[in-house]
Amino acid sequence: MTRKRTSAHRSGAVFTRDGKPRLTEDQRLLQEDAGTAFRKTDSWRALRIMGEFVEGFDALAGVGPAVSVFGSARSHRSDPYYRMARTLARRLAKRGYAIITGGGPGIMEAANRGARDAGGVSVGCNIELPFEQGLNEFVTLGMEFRYFFVRKTMFMKYAEAFCIFPGGFGTLDELFEALTLIQTGKVQHFPVVLFGMDYWSGLLDWMLATAVADGKIGADDLTLFTVTDDVDEAIEVIVAHHELHEAARDSRAE
Repeated sequence: MTRKRTSAHRSGAVFTRDGKPRLTEDQRLLQEDAGTAFRKTDSWRALRIMGEFVEGFDALAGVGPAVSVFGSARSHRSDPYYRMARTLARRLAKRGYAIITGGGPGIMEAANRGARDAGGVSVGCNIELPFEQGLNEFVTLGMEFRYFFVRKTMFMKYAEAFCIFPGGFGTLDELFEALTLIQTGKVQHFPVVLFGMDYWSGLLDWMLATAVADGKIGADDLTLFTVTDDVDEAIEVIVAHHELHEAARDSRAE
């Protein structure tokens, strides 16, 4: 049985009618020439940014507990990590968690697909890019963002955990942003789970042998995340933290 997508839409995009690429809004914000142009554009752009925040908050306020899943857009459906991400998302959705991804292909598609398999909330936060990338077909609640920093806020604000699969610069960006916010106390410590012990081993070895040894981070900072290839272990970590968080909230309410 095919389920209908309840609230997803595709980007009209970043290409003009003649097929020539145009600047994205992030590029306009960050790369325009200095001078007096900001007097005509940046004040109005601030209102557009605020509007994106408001729309994102309104759309996601009711999704309930959620897990954000990140990983390579280049992973194929035959990739073992694609299958793992789909299984993880399906099992989390059965436990009542919404799944939030960037809405694109690869690992993002796998996680959205798993959530939809289980009849759960499958969120895709797509981003305007110089090349066109629409929402994958398994998203049930889709949003289009012009600004990366607004989109990142949605990933963080509504998540009770991050699951990080093998990926490139974008995946690393999300990983280190989450760890930085946790390390600096900007957000409460929530689970960050890295899937792919072989994939991440070189990075972890460097962190220990170089960053920790040189005093740039503390040895205890390496406890801010869990590295595994076991879906059961990841779910156990996420659920245990959620139950602890709920108990603490109930205690404060008494």
